[in-house]
Amino acid sequence: MIRAADVREWRDRNVIDAQSHKIGVLEAVYVDTTTDEPAMATVRTGLPTRHRLVFVPLGGAIAGPDYLKVGYVRTLVKQAPSIGTDGVLPAEQEEAIFKHYGLAYQPGAAGERQLARR
Repeated sequence: MIRAADVREWRDRNVIDAQSHKIGVLEAVYVDTTTDEPAMATVRTGLPTRHRLVFVPLGGAIAGPDYLKVGYVRTLVKQAPSIGTDGVLPAEQEEAIFKHYGLAYQPGAAGERQLARR
C-alpha cells in the first residue's frame, strides 16, 4: 500500500492508467477521514487554458520512477466528477465520485465527510 507521505511526493508527476496512457498530472491527495490513508487523488486534465481536477481512487496504485499508475482506464477517469483548479470538493459531491467508480460511500455516523484533502 502507498502511504500518504509517499503519494504527496508525487505531486506534479504524471498519472497514467492501467494501459500506461497519460491521464494528467497529480494535483492533490485526499485521505479517508476514518483511516487517514490515501483514498483519492485529483488529477489535472484538460487544455492549458481550461484545466480541471478529476478524482481517481488510489487503491492499487503503483508508483513508478516518474509516474503514478492507477487501476482505471483514462476514459473512465476523465468522465469522473471534477472541480475547478481553484475549487474545493463540495460535501454533496463526494458520494457521486464513489458511485462513478462503483465504490461504497460511507460518511461518518453524524454525516462527516469521508474525504479530506492533505
